[in-house]
Amino acid sequence: MPPLARLGVFLFGLPLRCPCLSASSSRHSFSFRARKNAMKNNDISTTLAGVAGEYFVAAELSRRGFIASISLRNTRGVDILATNEKTSRSVTIQCKTTRDPKAKSWIVSEKCESCFHKNHFYVFVTLQGIFELPKFYVVPSKDVAKVSLAGHKEWISHRKRDGTKRKTNSMRIFQDIEGEYLEKWQLIEKALS
Repeated sequence: MPPLARLGVFLFGLPLRCPCLSASSSRHSFSFRARKNAMKNNDISTTLAGVAGEYFVAAELSRRGFIASISLRNTRGVDILATNEKTSRSVTIQCKTTRDPKAKSWIVSEKCESCFHKNHFYVFVTLQGIFELPKFYVVPSKDVAKVSLAGHKEWISHRKRDGTKRKTNSMRIFQDIEGEYLEKWQLIEKALS
């Protein structure tokens, strides 16, 4: 008998019968160990990792007592709009997610150098194992602009391996090697208070 049926779970007056819950079904048996091995962060697409990051950030904001609304996919530069419960203050958040659990750098666009505001934040998300919470790096947009611009100037000043000059491009990298912004939710909390 399936475990839930033993507990008296019924659907429309009939015992709930689900092949994946049946102890006798070898084809549909559920194993936490097998699921853990099958679902590593690198097994999901970049798009799904990004979506997961946005939902993790929205969940964390909600857990901290704020209203978090995920924007539509085509909203430029804003993934989440967060407000306090009185809706008297709001901030915009852009999320960047990596599937590498050890990463401390993320790719951003050159637009970050000119699009910053005191109420605009980046939350860089590092997905961990399937049964672990991600790490969040909460950064004011002006700091992302400053760090990524300085990093790009440093990169462009060095020559390529073949000795030629590097050409500028639209890709920038934000790094937080020291973990200065790790779990700095108080930056957003202060902006919303």
